[in-house]
Amino acid sequence: MVTPPTPPTPHWTDTPAVAPLKGPVFRMLWLAWLAANLTMWMNDVAAAWLMTTLTTSPVMVALVQTASTLPVFLLGLPSGALADIVDRRRYFAATQLWVSVNAVLLALLSLTGLLTAPLLLALTFVNGVGLAMRWPVFAAIVPDIVSREHLPQALALNGIAMNLSRVIGPVLAGALIAAMGSVAVFALNAVLAAVSMALILRWKSEPRTSTLPGERFVGAMRTGLQHVRQSPRMKVILLRIFLFFLQSTALLALLPLVARGLHGGGPASFTLLLACLGAGAVVAALLFPRWRMRFTRDQFVRWGSFVHAAMSALVVVVPELWMAFPAMFVCGMAWISVANSLTTAAQMALPNWVRARGMSIYQMALMGGAAAGSLVWGQVAGWLDVQLAVLVASVSGPVVLLLTPGIRVDAGADEDLTPARPLASAEATIPIDPDDGPVMVTVEYRIEPARAADFAQVMQATRRARLRQGALSWGLFKDTTVPGRYIEYFVDETWVEHLRRAERFTAADVDLRRQRLGFHLGPGEPAVRRYVAESLVDT
Repeated sequence: MVTPPTPPTPHWTDTPAVAPLKGPVFRMLWLAWLAANLTMWMNDVAAAWLMTTLTTSPVMVALVQTASTLPVFLLGLPSGALADIVDRRRYFAATQLWVSVNAVLLALLSLTGLLTAPLLLALTFVNGVGLAMRWPVFAAIVPDIVSREHLPQALALNGIAMNLSRVIGPVLAGALIAAMGSVAVFALNAVLAAVSMALILRWKSEPRTSTLPGERFVGAMRTGLQHVRQSPRMKVILLRIFLFFLQSTALLALLPLVARGLHGGGPASFTLLLACLGAGAVVAALLFPRWRMRFTRDQFVRWGSFVHAAMSALVVVVPELWMAFPAMFVCGMAWISVANSLTTAAQMALPNWVRARGMSIYQMALMGGAAAGSLVWGQVAGWLDVQLAVLVASVSGPVVLLLTPGIRVDAGADEDLTPARPLASAEATIPIDPDDGPVMVTVEYRIEPARAADFAQVMQATRRARLRQGALSWGLFKDTTVPGRYIEYFVDETWVEHLRRAERFTAADVDLRRQRLGFHLGPGEPAVRRYVAESLVDT
């Protein structure tokens, strides 16, 4: 009798929830991301505690949190622009070097007794700069190293790293402060940031090749803002993430006071409530592959918002620890369900050439919603009380969703943003300097007048596409003497920016071009003419 072969033991990475970790590059960078987030939480805890030993001013103690988070809002777009125009691998590594050097400086000053309250505040802000600069570049790297199929789960794993660090970081920092003081936390942060930098430098990234000069910093920021402004999908995503964090941050911002108001609550309860929130997010992320087969992103946003609101209200309505802990666990599940769905939608809506800038604007909307929510609900709590503030916030989220049913993240299929080359390249028979400009392009169409309304719809989509690619202006004119003759024009800033348009073409742009050509009645393709501005000298 032949014994059947023993089936191979499944590897832990065969689980769909952690499948992206099967790739060595993503696994290595995920560990770097985890280490980077640990340094963030540990530094915040150590700096806040150390400030209480340097000053008795409540304002200075409160400003530690402001100094840590303000750079994320102020430097979001500049950091995204840099991540799109420089080598992302080196830039990501440089952010960790920045954090490591800052941690060494904090440790040395603290050890020698030279650290003052204002200096600690300044170095906390400097540390926040490094953290602000790393988020957009990592967000832009992930879609390059995982497949489109595994992107949602890769982003969920990034959320797991964030929530694990949120639980482990403060606990580890607290233990080190109790045993050896804040110096030990800063020293460990320096080591973790250095290890993170070493992991990033081991990654052999694919260089982005281009025969054109790199984008200019200010121009890159303008193009990033314009791309998002002309993307209907991104505008919906930004609105949804802002509104969700505006409402959901009420519980987190007031959680210390909520914990104090629970029966038997105190500092330990506050820590456990945060741990439950993080644990719920981790569990939900592991269940995402199964849930995505049943729910759309809009359903995740809708039901996640409802569940988060209901559990937030439950925490303050039934002020018992036995109820608060599981409610916070479910809050964590709902929170990451909404955040991950919107983050995935944003990644899918952005082409690679502008992804870091787009995600930095997404980050600014998220942080703006959280900051505004903390301010608004803190004021409401001052006017009324903590319980009513959380209840009002819990009701406002679902009400906004019910009043805006037409604002959908999944409206229409995701565009194919795979890079594609246009069929015709810009050529010039006269000498043109790369910085010459502006450049005006005209395209002449001949269409059937009866199809003018359909043509206008396609040209409206064309307008958004041209502006997303960086055009300064766009227009469509019809001939007053020849029915069906239209002239499209758009203006690029310089000749090199016009040439760069070819590198920004995607499969979706090719499909849109095919739709435009479907209206043209001429014997050949529409006539395209390019004009460079002539400099006139006053005499």
